[in-house]
Amino acid sequence: MTPAIKTLEKARVTFDVVSYEHDPRSPAYGEEAAQVLGLNPREVFKTLLARLDGDKLVVAIVPVAGQLDLKALAKAAGARKASMAEPQDAERATGYVVGGISPLGQKKRLATFIDISCQDYPAIHVSGGRRGLEIRLAPDDLTKLTGARLAPISR
Repeated sequence: MTPAIKTLEKARVTFDVVSYEHDPRSPAYGEEAAQVLGLNPREVFKTLLARLDGDKLVVAIVPVAGQLDLKALAKAAGARKASMAEPQDAERATGYVVGGISPLGQKKRLATFIDISCQDYPAIHVSGGRRGLEIRLAPDDLTKLTGARLAPISR
């Protein structure tokens, strides 16, 4: 049981857990999840960490079918510039390893932004807190539990 699953159980929201055998040679964790589980890559979202103005860490959640638009993220956050966080900073802030970073149950509560395309689906998949573990839940539940703002941050 991961902190992400504990968070969902405590909140009493509806969710499903799906696991698969992660291939350590796979270079893209989210894309691997979509392919192995036979999911639409637009419904599988990856959790990324970015730095705003070289300082503040934020969480960005975007479909694995696209990429994080750093300029759009900066604009949504009211910052001048956004850059990707270093992997070790992301792991330290979230308590999860890269490739298994869940937007739920993180060590530190960070400002969170979810790509607005999540509203196109009744449910989306996000990491369950370890490689090979996915959680399926309603985008509204994810938004509420993370305190996220919806914005067009993917391209």
